[in-house]
Amino acid sequence: MEILLSVFSVIFIAISFIPLLPSSHWTIRVWEFPRLQIATLLAVLLVAYTVKAISYTLSAFDVVLVLGLAVSLLYQCMWIIPYTPLYKREVRRVAAEPKETLSILSSNVYMPNDGYQKLLSHVHTTQPDFLVTLESNKKWQDHLSELEKDYPHQKFCPLENLYGMHVYSKYAFENVTLRFLIEDDVPSIRATINVDGQKVTLYFLHPKPPSPTENEYAKPRDVELHVVGKEISKQSGPVIVAGDLNDVAWSPTTRHFKKISGLLDPREGRGFFNTFHAHYPLVKWPLDHVFHSKHFSLVRIERLSDIGSDHYPLFTQLALVAPPNRD
Repeated sequence: MEILLSVFSVIFIAISFIPLLPSSHWTIRVWEFPRLQIATLLAVLLVAYTVKAISYTLSAFDVVLVLGLAVSLLYQCMWIIPYTPLYKREVRRVAAEPKETLSILSSNVYMPNDGYQKLLSHVHTTQPDFLVTLESNKKWQDHLSELEKDYPHQKFCPLENLYGMHVYSKYAFENVTLRFLIEDDVPSIRATINVDGQKVTLYFLHPKPPSPTENEYAKPRDVELHVVGKEISKQSGPVIVAGDLNDVAWSPTTRHFKKISGLLDPREGRGFFNTFHAHYPLVKWPLDHVFHSKHFSLVRIERLSDIGSDHYPLFTQLALVAPPNRD
């Protein structure tokens, strides 16, 4: 038993710092995802050593492991604590719903899933200004066709490779572009709309994750987020980014994206809002995101109920702040 305790301690200390290695291979970067789960296991191991210390004298090696576990736990907490109520909220919530708001329902539908009515029910209940579906193909497009009456402005890219994308909008597009920024089979959509005289730019993204079944390396995802972040940094007007980034909110890549783009995360100081995995209680990560510029305040953010996908839908409503000196 003591040997197992030592072995598990060494393993979890090691995987806590593996992501620091200069590699984008999935076997390295995957450990950025389960920081909460790793932190929990580190705490359990520390409790086990506390129990052991009550009955036995700890060896010098035990003391080293306890110090390693404590440092590892503090390191993991450093990454995840911004997404708890213990941290300062980055985006203030409006006291009362203002006149000008924009709402987005983002849903990775999981292409083989047939929960069309469940998603339609969420749309009818929340009445978002924008619906973006990810992993949607022609089958999903056909089953959601009833939305086209209430959402007369659309941009569709049905694909059979798990990277299809559909955007439904109540707002007319001043400009809308389907783009393949890094990989030829991974689309993104950039759109501009006019909201009471203000030009708002929206980005809908779904890069591939680093994994043995997708991209072996995280570089394409990282580069796409960098390219979009740099593009946003050159804009001065309101911006919203939404979609499944296949990256956790606390990863270095997402933090870099936030830093260069100047966008804000309404989850900071509020919660994880884990959208993946919808069916495995011990595997919960915030993979679906909404970031926005300082022109917005938060009205509401909510993880919606299961639609049969491996992702929960995410609904976000933002208040557009009036520009200075506006009549």
